[in-house]
Amino acid sequence: MDPELLANSPAMSTAGGALERRLVFAFYLTGHGFGHATRAIEVVRHLIAAGHEVHVSTAVPEFVFTAELRSPGLHVRKVLLDCGAVQSDPLTVDPLASLEKYHQTAVVPRESILRTEAEWLRSVKADLVVSDVVPVVCRAAADAGIRSVCIGNFSWDSIYAEYIMAAGYHHRSIVWQIAEDYSNCETLLRLPGYCPMPAFCDVTDVPLVVRGLRKSRSEVRKDLGIAESTKVVIFNFGGQPAGWKLKQEWLPDGWICLVCGASDSQEVPPNFIKLEKDTYTPDVMAASDCMLGKIGYGTASEALAYKLPFVFVRRDYFNEEPFLRNLLEHHQSSIEMIRRDFLAGHWKPYLLRALTLQPSYDGPTNGGQVAARILQDIAVGKKCASDKFNGARRLQDAIVLGYQLQRTPGKDVGIPDWYSLNGTEIGAHPIIENTEKVKTAELCCEDFEILHGDLQGLTDTMAFLKSLSGLTENELKNSEVQSRERTAASVLFDWEKEIYVARAPGRLDVMGGIADYSGSLVLQMPLREACHVAIQRNHPSKQKLWKHVQARQLESTGVVPVVQIVSFGSELSNRAPTFDMDLSDFMDGDKPISYEKAREFFCQDPSQKWAAYVSGTILILMTELGVQFTDSMSILVSSAVPEGKGVSSSASVEVATMSAIAAAYGLNITPRDLALLCQKVENHVVGAPCGVMDQMASACGEANKLLAMVCQPAEVKELVMIPSHMRFWGLDSGIRHSVGGGDYGSVRVGTYMGRKMIKCAASNLVSVSSTSDAPVQTDDYKEKGRDVVKSEASMEYLCNLPPHRYEAAYSKDIPEIITGDAFLEKYGDHDDMVTVIDPKRSYSVKAPTRHPIYENFRVETFKALLTAANTDEQLAALGELMYQCHYSYNACGLGSDGTDRLVNLVQEMQHRKTPENGGPNLYGAKITGGGSGGSVCVIGKNCLQSAEEIAEIQQSYKAATGYLPIIFDGSSPGAGKFGYLKIRRRLTITE
Repeated sequence: MDPELLANSPAMSTAGGALERRLVFAFYLTGHGFGHATRAIEVVRHLIAAGHEVHVSTAVPEFVFTAELRSPGLHVRKVLLDCGAVQSDPLTVDPLASLEKYHQTAVVPRESILRTEAEWLRSVKADLVVSDVVPVVCRAAADAGIRSVCIGNFSWDSIYAEYIMAAGYHHRSIVWQIAEDYSNCETLLRLPGYCPMPAFCDVTDVPLVVRGLRKSRSEVRKDLGIAESTKVVIFNFGGQPAGWKLKQEWLPDGWICLVCGASDSQEVPPNFIKLEKDTYTPDVMAASDCMLGKIGYGTASEALAYKLPFVFVRRDYFNEEPFLRNLLEHHQSSIEMIRRDFLAGHWKPYLLRALTLQPSYDGPTNGGQVAARILQDIAVGKKCASDKFNGARRLQDAIVLGYQLQRTPGKDVGIPDWYSLNGTEIGAHPIIENTEKVKTAELCCEDFEILHGDLQGLTDTMAFLKSLSGLTENELKNSEVQSRERTAASVLFDWEKEIYVARAPGRLDVMGGIADYSGSLVLQMPLREACHVAIQRNHPSKQKLWKHVQARQLESTGVVPVVQIVSFGSELSNRAPTFDMDLSDFMDGDKPISYEKAREFFCQDPSQKWAAYVSGTILILMTELGVQFTDSMSILVSSAVPEGKGVSSSASVEVATMSAIAAAYGLNITPRDLALLCQKVENHVVGAPCGVMDQMASACGEANKLLAMVCQPAEVKELVMIPSHMRFWGLDSGIRHSVGGGDYGSVRVGTYMGRKMIKCAASNLVSVSSTSDAPVQTDDYKEKGRDVVKSEASMEYLCNLPPHRYEAAYSKDIPEIITGDAFLEKYGDHDDMVTVIDPKRSYSVKAPTRHPIYENFRVETFKALLTAANTDEQLAALGELMYQCHYSYNACGLGSDGTDRLVNLVQEMQHRKTPENGGPNLYGAKITGGGSGGSVCVIGKNCLQSAEEIAEIQQSYKAATGYLPIIFDGSSPGAGKFGYLKIRRRLTITE
């Protein structure tokens, strides 16, 4: 029956034959992307065909709906209630701009929106509100006493949570509000390829929602003037005019590319055809041989439905992408094109490889019909007004900023269940070692001949070798799990040749933290968790190459040295699992490229920016030591140091990589020098303004000892044995920490500003003295004399200024805050090579200046107390110093709700114990590393009761926030102590 005739019918027939009244649906649609609109059209089509009335409220242009569906039962209302993601181009999102725009769009006018939408819903007599996936309308519907249902494969709280990690957690209230709005929704109709959506309690899964075909393949090709035998790729980046300059030579010979969303002014080569704006994309997709584009629900679902091979280019900050990608890969429907190859036009190997795919999706594609039926059933049910506060669930700070990072190695990321993980799934370390694991891991050594080095009884190294042994083609064929990273790694090495393996642990910052770049004494403990790197060097002509690398070399001048890297665990942080480059990319003529050019090189593709930590070590060795690399390199990185936890995951990768390269190339670099070189990787190639303590702890540390180091620049004072009666733990807050974050950088700028002010003030005192015949008449100067002030005028490290001198001579003149332009006008520059002052920004100065001066004193005191008598008073004094450090971090602006909560839980545990019931077992805690989240370090007695209390705090934190902290417990040797392994696989007769 004609939908228009049905739309005029006053009643509809249900499956049971009973007549029901005509229903009114208010369908709210996010304005982000046409994929939401295309699936909404399918649902709306079936609702109207059933005789109902649908009011669509959206910022999507009206023609998108009316071009496909014309009916008096459809009403399109233009309204903007959310903003989605702000994109600077089809592959790049601006997280901060997205959060700020949402704030202006939906937060500032929130009360007006709620009032207006509730009134409008009553005016159209809506029976049900449907949201895809506009948050605020769920609350507006509750205010109006109308049920609401959401439909989608993601929700904005999960998307924006990642933006907050990148842009600063001061925006976290946005996510809380979105989650609370969603909680007013009665149910979620969840689409395949879904992300975690923790705000929804009731979930119903529906099949793929896709648009049907209108024309056959031959009809479409005839209309376009394309022969049946011609290979066709559809270029589809979500209907956004990309503006890329396309070139004829980018396609294989004889191919045609159909371009969606091209602007009227965009010129294309003769083998490219611009499609009309109103082209019905599903027909063209079904008539093509493959598609090149970005992954979104619309493109992914229709590629699956029409069995179209999909060559995709990864986007940054699209949190839904990994789940849709997994869905495509599960059905053998997609391959990834590296962004560098996409922009450079190296398309041919990917397009040709796409033709070898055999898409296998055979599931239902009638999600539009199924969803419409469910919506109808809900609408005709008993009408009840939701209590807008009933069941509202506010995401706590740790969940918002950390739940996505609860994914742990070995857990199937295809099961999006991060919100309700239990203790066994989270990977929290047990207090007692599992001896069965040790026995199992030892078996791995049978697969390799160890030509150099010693396993040192490290079970994680044994496990790494076992993972290497499972990378042969035979092993992969017998394995149920064939991830992209393992498939890529299986062809990485020549098993008949030597492989070099290095290991570098993460570190727990016991004392010192951000005072390292001010020259403080620091105390660092290498963790049990470590990064392993395996490397093999080969002559370029004998190097095993991935297919797209082979194709790139064929198009270039011939065989050149390349670097191919596989990173295990890439799915845990939504980054590309592989990276490759020609070593010539690091050369500018006969010299290495500048660090600035290297940063730009790695920033081209955010999903591969992680490779700067690995490949950056090569450039540093070329630049700083003059090493010439003429061989190709295969590198496998496998890190158990979790990212974003403040335990120095980046330093462990850098140190392990450089150690492995040094071993493979016979470079004799001391652990200290290696740490300094690795700091340059992070400062100059990655662009993170860290101090050197992380790299030093990872390179020079020893198990069960605190590395006592004076960061001027990196002098190991001694390795202090941890007294047997005390123990240190790390507890992860779940809030992602990044040393490259804005908070850390601005505090460092403020610290260097304070140092410059002090030096200028001291110089003025010296100048007054030298130009006056009479002695300077200040009590301070008469007491301390010229030499003291002269040394302060030339002071290189702020920590060399004692607290009493700071308070007596300089404290009163250091401002609380200062603007960048005011500082630059008065002082010129802050003399820090790794940070830049923003003239338009205000910087806190007093607290960041004071912190390292007093922190150095606290660390010196802490170290001295470690050798004091083993008493409860000793532990209490050590704990007090840690508490003081923690609150000094907060004063600098580097605290977080999550780390404060953990420290408070330790305090509560400490003070609930009295001498009568045995006294405390835990004595202190502090935020670690760069702050602004990450982990806390806890000190306590080395006894079973302490371990039990740590586990109790872990559970209390989970009860309050929903996030179960990872416990860091135990120590291991640094990279220098471990050395390296040289291994070769034992080949069997069958191989």
